[in-house]
Parts: sequence; structure tokens; C-alpha cells
Amino acid sequence: MRTLLRGGMVVSMDPAVGDLPQGDVLIEDGRIAAVDVTVDAADAEVVDATGKIVMPGFVDTHRHTWQTAFRGIGVDWTFDQYRVAMHGTLRRHYAPEDVYLGNLLGRIEALSSGVTTMVDWFHCSDRPENADAAIQALRVAPGRSVFCYCAGVVADEPIASEITRVRSQLSDGDMMLGLRGPQLSTMDTTATDVALARDLGLRVSVHVHGATGWPRGRRPIADMRDRGLLDDHTTFVHCNGVSDDQVAMMADAGCSVSISPDGELKMGLGWPETGRMLAAGIRPSLSIDDCPSVGGDMFAAMRTALATQRGLDGGLTARDVAEFATVDGARACGLDARTGSIAIGKDADLILLDAEDLSVFPVSNPVGTIVAAGHPGLVDSVFVAGRAVKRDGRLLGVDLAALRARLLESRDRIAAAAGIAVDGSWMPELAAG
Repeated sequence: MRTLLRGGMVVSMDPAVGDLPQGDVLIEDGRIAAVDVTVDAADAEVVDATGKIVMPGFVDTHRHTWQTAFRGIGVDWTFDQYRVAMHGTLRRHYAPEDVYLGNLLGRIEALSSGVTTMVDWFHCSDRPENADAAIQALRVAPGRSVFCYCAGVVADEPIASEITRVRSQLSDGDMMLGLRGPQLSTMDTTATDVALARDLGLRVSVHVHGATGWPRGRRPIADMRDRGLLDDHTTFVHCNGVSDDQVAMMADAGCSVSISPDGELKMGLGWPETGRMLAAGIRPSLSIDDCPSVGGDMFAAMRTALATQRGLDGGLTARDVAEFATVDGARACGLDARTGSIAIGKDADLILLDAEDLSVFPVSNPVGTIVAAGHPGLVDSVFVAGRAVKRDGRLLGVDLAALRARLLESRDRIAAAAGIAVDGSWMPELAAG
């Protein structure tokens, strides 16, 4: 079980390893066994990486994968319209089969574009069977997935028995708890949920920002700090408009932040907070959020993050952004000892990008090229824990034609039940006031 990636441009994302203009990476029993200019492994299967960039797979720290069937219909929605559409209108018509198909095709799409690790932030949780279907899809998809379960959606109902049930099915590192609060539930509920997560050894992830439509207090992080609910197992999603003192509270507690630059900008949440987080000492991660509104690849997220922050203050580098999308994302998931960089002993979660594609050739600065000009069409090969799941631009062992047909049937059934069009013409109506 030895594979040698030979002669590629190695972008390791590990300071101790550095980058190699031309080098070899040896995979042994699913892990990285050697990285050097030349590695002697005569008995290994050789993958010719000449003309390829070899780098760690991307880590998406927050995606609502169940919404995949409605890709693109919300491109003109505000955040409030998204909430009305996906949660107030469409979600109620989802059956477990619909959840399964959305999660499966969405996870495979992410994998094909180089996302080897993904946090599935799941809140289509009207019934336990939906969660079971989501988990089953993640197991079938050949990627590394973390199921972030927001049970009870936004209600204040008890969730301990359901979270405990699901926790018993998943290994350490494969599950997080998605908090319902504090902006969509009471602080008492938030405190109860965090205590549950700590008892079960789960990291927590929570949405906070200053957009309209969030009925609870405007100082959610301070409220959590005052209740002793902040720690280094907490990831805050978005954080647009969060006050400076609350950013400092997150930094002091060792919290991480997941930024979704494309969705935040186009939905009107505000400027992505990459610069403010860096200034406070927080290394943010990147995420896609929802595919009804934005594309599903990390290249676009990186490009938007870089262009936006450089437009604001010029203080961000391509290397920073590439780290957000890899090693910093792994750290936010508690998986940085296993993935996120090319280092000996880590799992071989790797992607090979075509450096001879005319959209990027000639590649003089690999990191700059990845961030400024990369796109999913460059992803030639994907390895997850050493297993090849994509080679020569083709996914392995996936019947895409059958999955496409089933997902279209699912989308059309849900849309018909909800009485909406899927061509982008439907604009959800907001309640007066």
C-alpha cells in the first residue's frame, strides 16, 4: 500500500516542509511517509505528477449540503429571503430520501473540486430520519466529513436524547453540535446545548452576525462569554459586524471563525471579516455556506476573500488565504494533527492540480496561481487517506448519471409541493415589518 507522487510542484502548507518546485510525496498505508526533492520507493505505485501542483485537500468548515438540489435559485436573494425560502417554504417538504440525495451529490461535488474535508452543517432536522439519511450519504461519499447536527432547528425543545443517539453512531472527530442560539434561541437553551456538547466531547459551531431577522440579542458572543460558554472547541460562523470587544473575547478564548465570503457579500451580511480576525490573532477558515446562492468550490471562496480584503486594506496575502482553506480549516475542526498540510505522519488527503491548463500556465508562483486563478477544472486527482477517489479528472466508482436523475426528481417533487419555480424567478416574500 505505497504510492509515490513523483515530480510535482509541492505546496505543503507546513513551514517545516516548505514548498518544493519539484518533489516527491510518498503515501504509505494511507499516510504521508516522506516528502523530499527525491524519494526512493522502488516498490511503490508511481503517479506521475509532472506538470501538477500537489497540495493538501481543501477544508470547508460550514456547508448546508442538504440544499444541493436547489443550486443557483437563490442567487438574487437577500439573507432574509433565503431564510424564508429554504427554511420557511422548502424544508418542510423534504423527506429523508431528499436529504440523502442532496447530501450525497453535494458532498461528491465538493470532493470533485478538491474539498477532502467538509463540515456538513445540518439543520434540515424536522425528524430524526432526516439526520440518519444525511449521515448515510456522507458515509457513501468517499470524503472526510464532519456531521454538524443542529437538532431542533430553532426551537427550544430538548435535544439531548437525539444528539446522544447520533453521537453513538459516529467516531471521534466525525461530529459537531450546531447550536440553535444564541440569536435564534434563549441563552438558557444555548447553555444547555453547550453543556451537552462538552459532556459528549463534541466541538460546537454557531452562526452569529448583525443582519436583520435575528430576534435575539445583539451581543451574542459577550452573552456566551458571561455564561462561560466560550472555549477553543467553539467555531463562530460569519461574524459580520461583530463588535471589536467581542472579537477580542473570541480570541482570548481560543475560538475559531468560519468565513463564507461569497455568501456574506451577496446576501448583504456585510464585509467578510478576515482582516479583523487576523488583527485580533484569529486564523479564520473558509466555507461555502449554501449552494442555492453561491458556487460550491473553494477556489471561488479564496479568490473573493483575497480580493475583498485587499480592496479594503491591502493587508492579506495569497499564502494567508491558502492556509485558511487548508491547515486553518483543519484546526477549526480539531483535525489539524491528521490533515490540512503535507507533513510526515498526517493522513494523505491530497489533490493534484493541472499546472499545464491554459488558464494558469505557466505557473511561476503556485500559491498565487491557486488563489488568484484556480478553478475546479484544474483538479486532476484527489486522494483521501491515501485512497484515490478521482484520477485523470474523473471520479472513481460513482454513477453520476443515476445520481443526477434522482436529484432532479427530488428537486421537482419538492418544488411542486411548495408551489415554487426553480428557474430563479421566484422571489420569497418577506412578512411586513
